[in-house]
Amino acid sequence: MKLDKKIIAIVVVLIIAAGGGYWFWQNSHTTKVEVAVEKPAEKSSDTIHFAADAPQLEFVRAKPAEAFPEPLIDGLNARITYDDNYTARVYSPIAGRVTKIAVEAGQAVKAGDPLLWIDSPDFASGASDSLKADADLARKKVAYERAKGLYEAKGMALKDLESAEADWQQAEAEAQRAKARMKNLSSNTVANAEGKYVLKAPIDGVISERQVNIGSEVQPAAANSLFVISNPKHLWVLIDLPEQQIDKVKVGQTVSVEVDAYPSEVFEAKVSVISETLDPLLRRFQVRCDINDTQHKLRPEMYARVSPVVDEGTKVPRVPNTALFTQGLYSFLFVEQSPGVFQRRRVTLGLQDADFSYVTEGLKAGERIVTSGAILLNSELSGAD
Repeated sequence: MKLDKKIIAIVVVLIIAAGGGYWFWQNSHTTKVEVAVEKPAEKSSDTIHFAADAPQLEFVRAKPAEAFPEPLIDGLNARITYDDNYTARVYSPIAGRVTKIAVEAGQAVKAGDPLLWIDSPDFASGASDSLKADADLARKKVAYERAKGLYEAKGMALKDLESAEADWQQAEAEAQRAKARMKNLSSNTVANAEGKYVLKAPIDGVISERQVNIGSEVQPAAANSLFVISNPKHLWVLIDLPEQQIDKVKVGQTVSVEVDAYPSEVFEAKVSVISETLDPLLRRFQVRCDINDTQHKLRPEMYARVSPVVDEGTKVPRVPNTALFTQGLYSFLFVEQSPGVFQRRRVTLGLQDADFSYVTEGLKAGERIVTSGAILLNSELSGAD
């Protein structure tokens, strides 16, 4: 009985020793795992602070607010065209076949530069008529002077002298007609040694359009011009102005012009002409504006949106509508004070369109505004209330 008690005691001691050894081994090989706890954003009534590594910042985008002239009315439909005061549409003054072309679209030319060569029987005929008229004039002038000498010497009757004088005057009129015809052609063309016409540029500019190829037959009464030469820095903007907004536009007024090709850029133009009559079908006035495109960004036949401005001397911040949110009757946005620090600010809006709004109070140009993530920031800030 005593032996059994000893065995039981030894077994208990071994179990306790094994348990203690396992506990020591487990604690000596266990790595402490630190669980990162997200630090909550610090909030006040209108300002929220995020840590530099806060995950919310991944969804927030900010950029400086840009200043633009405040528009008076919503954008009007318009299109850009050539300025006819700086544009020439070049036609052929004679019929013939094109044998050589000297220029391409986009090429700059000077007044008098050759554009193309034309092989034309009409020109050959006109040149021949001019030469014949000059020769006939010279011959009849000599005949008149001879008849005058004979008449003075009593060797010819007065009626013969008068007939010679009439022939000379008729020949002179014919020569002047032929020269006038050649001079008219020479305003745009000259003849080379082979008797071909050289169609020349009438003004300085850039070849905007070329609608002719080698071998083409050309006619003076063609519907389309062979070339369009224009100064690309001078353009017109044609506006279709609704009848009810005629009082918003006046000659000399500044307007802002926007095109899809440059969505973040605004061009300035001046109203130069307002039509006196209203289109009876469209109920629109045609308004023409002059625009100087010194950077050559705009192109004829581009569609544009034009807005008369309230005051050309002042500009206000323009913000995308994605930056705005409303609470009650008021509009708000977030301004980035410093990295991770955003202030909710109430603003007063002027004109609003589909993409942008103009801020008249509460924001200065150059301040960084949140353009994406404003709703998220407002939710975070509202959680403190």
